[in-house]
Amino acid sequence: MNQVRIQFLGSGDAFGSGGRFQTCLHLSGPGEPVLIDCGASSLIALKRAGLEPSEIGCVGLTHLHGDHFGGLPFLILDGQFARRTRPLVVGGPPGVRERVEAAMEVFFPGSSKVDRRFAIEFVELREPWSAPPA
Repeated sequence: MNQVRIQFLGSGDAFGSGGRFQTCLHLSGPGEPVLIDCGASSLIALKRAGLEPSEIGCVGLTHLHGDHFGGLPFLILDGQFARRTRPLVVGGPPGVRERVEAAMEVFFPGSSKVDRRFAIEFVELREPWSAPPA
């Protein structure tokens, strides 16, 4: 039987109340590991838990507030410096690519345009509760 393990790496708010890391859930199982949200403190939480960030195959973002996606620039740069070769898929609301690349440019100017050793694919996901297109 294939099982999926959910590990709560972060469940705090934007301000680290109670000393908790920002939102980040790690799912592991028969396929590549997945993150649900990647708050600004997620890379620290991954490493503290003994998880290898370069093994993450996909990041699903629930929405584009910094405490839910602000760790992606750090995850991407860590992959570059760690010589990651595995592609990374980032799924999120419409505008996800633009928002992540803008954050990368704010934090590390020029970082969104460098040649990487790994591909990043951005996938825009429609909210499940929205009406289908007419």
